[in-house]
Amino acid sequence: MVTLIAANPQGFWLFLGGVLLAAEMLGASGYLLWSGVAALSVGVLVWLLPQLPWEWQGAIFAVLTVAVASLWWYWLRQRTAGASNDAQMLNQRNRQLIGTPATLTEAMHSGIGRINIGDSSWRAQANDDLTVGTNLEVIVVEGVTLVIRAISR
Repeated sequence: MVTLIAANPQGFWLFLGGVLLAAEMLGASGYLLWSGVAALSVGVLVWLLPQLPWEWQGAIFAVLTVAVASLWWYWLRQRTAGASNDAQMLNQRNRQLIGTPATLTEAMHSGIGRINIGDSSWRAQANDDLTVGTNLEVIVVEGVTLVIRAISR
């Protein structure tokens, strides 16, 4: 087996790259993508430079894997740092509600009541008992309870 790999190192690297990329498609969440790309790159490099020693092949594979994964991480971090606030709160409806104006739909007792926002009814909490029809805004979300305060419109 070792003699077969030594006789055809570019085939080994191309095969390894293909296996890693195929495993990535099964759901590795990006962990194997850059190793697969590095293995394919080493396979092409060994095809171009057939006398490259196996020690150098392994070192190039390791360096390429770390370098490409680091570049991807840096690029992704820069991209997400500039993302809008809406994109960062995607699928977090409770956080999207902060600052939303609403009207109290159920009288508050002991600082607890209900408000309607869109097509949903939310449990609301305030420092004071408010009357039905009071204009308010959401200031904090605590679990499924919206902390509100009265505002004048």
